[in-house]
Amino acid sequence: MTNMSRARVARRIAAGAAYGGGGVGLIGAAAVGLLLAEVHLARRHVGNGSGGRVPVADGVYGHAYDVPGEPPLRLTMLGDSTAAGQGVHRSGQTPGALLASGLAAVAERPVHLRNVASPGAQSDDLDRQVALVLSASTPVPDVCVIMIGANDVTHRMPPTRSVRHLSAAVRRLRTAGAEVVVGTCPDLGTIEPVQQPLRWLARRASRQLAAAQTIGAVEQGGRTVSLGDLLGPEFEANPRELFGPDNYHPSAEGYATAAMAVLPTVCAALGLWPAEEERPDVTRREGFLPVARAAAEAASEAGTEVTAAMPTGPRGPWALLKRRRRRRVPEAEPARPSV
Repeated sequence: MTNMSRARVARRIAAGAAYGGGGVGLIGAAAVGLLLAEVHLARRHVGNGSGGRVPVADGVYGHAYDVPGEPPLRLTMLGDSTAAGQGVHRSGQTPGALLASGLAAVAERPVHLRNVASPGAQSDDLDRQVALVLSASTPVPDVCVIMIGANDVTHRMPPTRSVRHLSAAVRRLRTAGAEVVVGTCPDLGTIEPVQQPLRWLARRASRQLAAAQTIGAVEQGGRTVSLGDLLGPEFEANPRELFGPDNYHPSAEGYATAAMAVLPTVCAALGLWPAEEERPDVTRREGFLPVARAAAEAASEAGTEVTAAMPTGPRGPWALLKRRRRRRVPEAEPARPSV
């Protein structure tokens, strides 16, 4: 599918989410029976993201940057098993811990991490997670990172419904004053036990949803980072290195790769990225595009950021597409327990 075709589909899904539609499908009806049969076989080999122990990584990172009287930055993770860090054994290997350590190093300030992500979650669980984040007993985070979408595809949640829940979550968090970065749906066509034709269908569905998520999140004031190709060529070429023991969740190296892609956007959202890198670089194919086209391009290339730019134009809202230079994520230190 071309980027222009993906842009049209993403626009339709996002419009359906905004106006209450539910009939836009990710794949053709003729493929549904085949897909279900293949999913049944694949599930014998991989989990669905809902089992296994998840390391607890909540706490304060960056102790070396403590300044008396200055509170730490607050980072909150929301989403599914990928946001939670399922598949690794140590808290420091989870994406939340890696992001907190990286953010502390860039900001030269401690970072308090809270993770409310739930293994097995679909996008409709974001309503509950956001309520936890915005409860009166805790301060509003400075930045929230949401990773969700894979279970929506495998459980055949209507994409308009999926995007509607994500958009509502971004809107509530932004209204409360938090910056929001969404790691969009990963490419499920790279899970090793999954065979053709499910592999092709899963890749197509994943990228269509990722593009639609981008439109929905950006229109509500969030930023997105494509994770698709991180779970694409790199994972496909190195499944033993980049997938965990269950061949479904990323390994420690895989989570580090994802955190390295998301960290620059988290820093940029908080005004911590170098000013000279905020300008679009035409040599890196960066620039202002209609939001649907930017979303489609981002879904095809990992680590690509999309953020709102001009409110509207002849072809609807516009967005800035950035291919940020990735910086090494520092190894996560043990967290100081929350108080």
